Amino acid sequence: MDNLHIVNLASYNRPQISEDKNREWVNYGEDNDYYTYLIKLYTESTTNNAIINGVTNMIYGKGLDALDSSRKTNEYAAMRSIFSDGCLRKVTLDLKLLGEGSFQVLYKNGRVIKSEHFPRQTLRAERCNKDGEIEAYYYFHDWANVKRSDKPKRIANFGFGNGKEPEIKIIKRYVSGYDYYCPVDYQGGLAYAELESEVADYLINDVQNGFSGTKICNFNNGIPDQEKQIQVKNDVMRKLTGSRGEKVIIAFNNNAESKTTVDDIPLNDAPQHYEYLSNECSSKLIVAHRVTSPLLLGIRTENNGLGSNADEIKTAALLFDNITIKPYQDLITECIDDVLAVNGISLKLYFKTLQPLAFIDTDNAITDESREEETGVKDEYSLSKEESFDDNQMVELLQEFGEDEDLEGWELVDEREVDYDQEEALDKMINLASTGTARPNSKSKQDEVTNDLTAFKVRYQYAPLTTKANSREFCKKMVNSKKIYRKEDIMQMSQRAVNAGWGLSGAATYDIWLYKGGGSCRHFWMRKTYMAKGVQPDATNPKAEISVNKAKKEGFKPETNDDKVAKRPRDMKNRGFIKPKNFTTPR
Repeated sequence: MDNLHIVNLASYNRPQISEDKNREWVNYGEDNDYYTYLIKLYTESTTNNAIINGVTNMIYGKGLDALDSSRKTNEYAAMRSIFSDGCLRKVTLDLKLLGEGSFQVLYKNGRVIKSEHFPRQTLRAERCNKDGEIEAYYYFHDWANVKRSDKPKRIANFGFGNGKEPEIKIIKRYVSGYDYYCPVDYQGGLAYAELESEVADYLINDVQNGFSGTKICNFNNGIPDQEKQIQVKNDVMRKLTGSRGEKVIIAFNNNAESKTTVDDIPLNDAPQHYEYLSNECSSKLIVAHRVTSPLLLGIRTENNGLGSNADEIKTAALLFDNITIKPYQDLITECIDDVLAVNGISLKLYFKTLQPLAFIDTDNAITDESREEETGVKDEYSLSKEESFDDNQMVELLQEFGEDEDLEGWELVDEREVDYDQEEALDKMINLASTGTARPNSKSKQDEVTNDLTAFKVRYQYAPLTTKANSREFCKKMVNSKKIYRKEDIMQMSQRAVNAGWGLSGAATYDIWLYKGGGSCRHFWMRKTYMAKGVQPDATNPKAEISVNKAKKEGFKPETNDDKVAKRPRDMKNRGFIKPKNFTTPR
């Protein structure tokens, strides 16, 4: 059997990380070109390309934002000037495709003035110091062809420079045992990306050249020695094998009996075989990239079409966002935080999501801040007061309005949840029932004044006087103060940024009289009518009541208002938000 040689398929090799004592940098890959290999599989594997592009787009979403951008406008503007959208997009792609991303951080007078994308494939890590730290990276445009005479440029790692020269900031996951380079998170799927590429190349060459199936080449002019057999085998392999192999054999023979023959080993069900390989590559790459449903990335497989169950798609979206997308987003924002910290800038950064709001889980969002971070939508959840103003600023604003409840000089004669259809009728009834003397305290148009003395007054209280752990700071402050307010006070509050960010498209002001603490708020206004102590109803009408029915009997017809004003925002359409939302939390 010496004349029979079995040619094995090429085996998949994991990247080699090696230190050269004669070089300051650490090689990555057998020929120091592993990043080139990853880029090749990205461009040549259809499924791998689609997944990487899709995941990258979902990581970046609609761009970088900050929860406290309204309050820290200068810091936010500085961040935007340092990190451009284009830079962040490129770094995000590198991070997913190559397993690492890199910024070049530029300084002026000890402060960061710009952070630019730096192609990760052009950098190699310097050998670690005695503390296991990488102090610098080396730049060269083509590491596979670096010569002994070449002088790659040394660039200090972030935090190891002098604060004047550019530095390199690397973004990467922690993987145990990988000190210099982080493997891609889809490492286990690279063989299938390579196989998909090879199958595609084989099929196109098969179509173009018509040399298909598996072949046996017979050389019929005798059996040469072992050395010659190996030489011939290598020549044939070099010329004919692989997806890009030549498909024509040229043989020179002395006679017909010794001519070279090429025999087919028939491959049964070849179309089904290639279809199986294609589907297997796709499914394995989906698993390797941790894609919970290929439909999320616009990939249709044999097992799921566009008519898949909506609940399953939503569940897949939530899972994909939490286990795949958010970890990448956190890596990037943490890196940006490190760079901004040099300038003393601290922002609550997040990426605005591409996910439909219906696919975003907000059930466990404890604060308004966490809701915005989950949704990435300011005009829906916007900034809570906690984010747009600090506590002291809010207290100062709210102290301008309202008064403490005085039950020494006043008697509470009526208390009811505000029904705005009845508001004017109730005001009318105060006029019908009021006579006598009282303390001077004319502060509202709704106060009934007799002989320059106030007999009745109407105030409003934020109710109920309870909050929950996830209540907004505005609601907490309003409840804790236990103040009562004139209607004029509430209208004035609507013109001031006492709960900034909850207006339309994140506006600082909105109608607090109607919408209280904002969308999904559980509070309402309680109307409280007080009669000055010592005041008696009109002697001619001793049984006068503060009631709408009584007002109607006297000929008063209250104006009908929009029914939403009598409700808690949580009970309104869309829970008081402008746009419809898919809420799953109980009302």
